[in-house]
Amino acid sequence: MLDLQRIDKDWTLFLDRDGVLNHDKDNDYIYNWEEFRFYDDTLEAMALLESLFKRIVLVTNQKGVGKGLMSLSDLTTIHENMFTEIGKAGGRIDKAYFCTDLSDDSPNRKPNAGMAMQAKQDFPEIDFAKSIIVGNRISDMIFGRNAGMYTVFVATTHPETPFPDAMIDLRFNSLLEFAKACQH
Repeated sequence: MLDLQRIDKDWTLFLDRDGVLNHDKDNDYIYNWEEFRFYDDTLEAMALLESLFKRIVLVTNQKGVGKGLMSLSDLTTIHENMFTEIGKAGGRIDKAYFCTDLSDDSPNRKPNAGMAMQAKQDFPEIDFAKSIIVGNRISDMIFGRNAGMYTVFVATTHPETPFPDAMIDLRFNSLLEFAKACQH
């Protein structure tokens, strides 16, 4: 079982994007920076999490690029601006991993663990037994399980998701609620 008091600088935090850091669009994509809106408490949460985790990485499925509805440049601009705003608030994300593949069986598309493996390749010190995925969908939780991580569900967009659930270690209402629970 996940004991948040055990978290130290050896741990890695994996974060989903839409519905965790920013407002999600129901059955649609965030097409550009103008549409991107952080949740009100995201920047505060990221500042708290910065000091707790050795690595903080973003893992996000982005089929909108694969479908040609937005460009890779649009996605890059969103992530660069997001990193800048998080940095100004005292937080950080070390790297963003994204999957634009359309096929659900792509090894890099969540719930498959490909993006976790990419992060481990870039940051060999990552230990999945000391890693947490925070997401707002069961597919994020399965991604975490597939990589051997702990799972934290934030009930921002799917509060009806049953808990307890075998895929979910802990559940919070927001990223900030999780961040505050990690303080020790």
